[in-house]
Parts: sequence; structure tokens; C-alpha cells
Amino acid sequence: MAPQFTPRQRPERSRLSGMMPPDFELSLREVLMPITRREMCLLLTAGSFPAGAALEALATDDNSLPSATYSFDKLPVNTSDNAKFRPILKGKLATGESLEAHETTLPPGGMPHPPHHHVHSEMWLIRVGTVELTINGTGHVMGPGSLGFVHSNDEHGIKNIGTTPATYFVVAVGPGAGS
Repeated sequence: MAPQFTPRQRPERSRLSGMMPPDFELSLREVLMPITRREMCLLLTAGSFPAGAALEALATDDNSLPSATYSFDKLPVNTSDNAKFRPILKGKLATGESLEAHETTLPPGGMPHPPHHHVHSEMWLIRVGTVELTINGTGHVMGPGSLGFVHSNDEHGIKNIGTTPATYFVVAVGPGAGS
């Protein structure tokens, strides 16, 4: 026989309960134990304390990037055979992820390197020009204001397919970003 509930104790039927076999629903009701709102609040508060303490400890980690601004005209420019790079920032976030950001300018037909893959994820925000971002063998044409994102370990490469220089920002997040 199914347990009897007072109106205060009666569990609400979830939208999924109609999808469960009737015997499953009955066995679930048999193991329910009543809990007051006060008890629930105490459990939730106690359960969130360790997480809150851990986040507070991360926020005070001296090895993380500090809040800062980066004046673009004061950033150094590095030149290679195929591109100009302007490093912006590199380090760890307070939550532990590695972060690296830079600007790249490619000449027409230029590529910074052949297609590759790595553990960290990357995002490109195109400032000027037209590029093709190839992800796992599929090309995507992007112009000013376009954004491309590549998931961890997806093969990718970028090439300036326009007739003028192309400039874009890269943000890398995750293990190995910036290395």
C-alpha cells in the first residue's frame, strides 16, 4: 500500500513522473522523508560554506592576474616572417585557468603557422580584413566584427584570404594557453 501523506508532506509531481513506471514512482515515495524548510536552509547553508571558502581563497591568490588595463599603444610589437604579434596579457585567472591574449596582423595570403591542435580553447575577434578560420578541415570566412571559437583539441588554422592586411585578437583559455 502506498504511504499516506498529509497536505504539507505530499511531494509535488514532477513533469517527468508521468514518464516513470508506476512501481518506480511508488518506491520513490516510500523512501521520501519529510524535511522542514528550516532544515533545508541549514543543509544548504552548511553545504555551500566549503565552496565559498574555496572561492575566497582563490580570489586572494597572489599568482593570479590582477585587475588591470593595457594601453594598446604601449604594447610591444613582435615580428616574424608571416605576421606581427602584439602580446597583451598572459597568466592565470583567480579560478585557476590559464589565459593569454594577443593581437595578430597577417599580410595578404599570410598564416601565422600551419593548422594544429592543443588542449586550450581559442577565440578570434576579427578587427580588420578578411580571414578564413579552418576548423577540423572546414573553412569559415570571417570579416570585421566576426568571432570564431575553437574547442579544446579541434584542429584549426587561420589565413588572411583578403587583399589587405588582416588584424584580429586571439584569446586562449585553458591548460597551456600562452605557452
